[in-house]
Amino acid sequence: MEHPNTEDRAHRQAIVAAARAQLKRGERRRSFWIYGLGTVVAITLVATVVSIFIVNQKDQDAARSAADKPISGVESSDGLSRDHVVNEVAFPTLPPVGGDHSAELTNCGVYTKPVDTWRAVHSLEHGAVWVTYRSDLPQEQIDTLTADAESNPYELLSPYPDLPAPIVASAWGKQLQLDNVDDPRLQLFLQTYLQGPQTPEPGAPCSGGVQG
Repeated sequence: MEHPNTEDRAHRQAIVAAARAQLKRGERRRSFWIYGLGTVVAITLVATVVSIFIVNQKDQDAARSAADKPISGVESSDGLSRDHVVNEVAFPTLPPVGGDHSAELTNCGVYTKPVDTWRAVHSLEHGAVWVTYRSDLPQEQIDTLTADAESNPYELLSPYPDLPAPIVASAWGKQLQLDNVDDPRLQLFLQTYLQGPQTPEPGAPCSGGVQG
């Protein structure tokens, strides 16, 4: 006959064994959920990254496709002279889109007063887009134009007297008249002509010249 202490010890060992088995089953369930959840999270992250890449690629393709199409309303001037001269020139188009100009350029940036037209043409020669606006343009529109110009190192922004439209965007040989800043053609013009294919001296700086 077994001693009572022996029976108690065997009973305790059985309880301990059962508890350990229960603990191991719990650990396996937790491991399954942890690994399973980790796999789901990883798959979700990969899918998200792929989706963002596809959307960004589509946006870039759409932007390039839009930039390749003619922009409605853009007027072009060909055969523009580009000599550096010491005397100011009477430009046929105001604001001008090219022609003989100063050997100095107007530094790209934001100006709250009219800049020297003779030097600004040199900036166009280097691939700048010169956005001009009437002095009575609403301030919120001027603020939007300012934010755009501050983000583009080859953009020149200034008021201009007696403009034919509230806003006029000019590049070398290209010009677009706009009624307001929300016109989507303005962004298309900037995308197309900032250092665009019309630039006589691509890569030349729009700095190191004169402020104004």
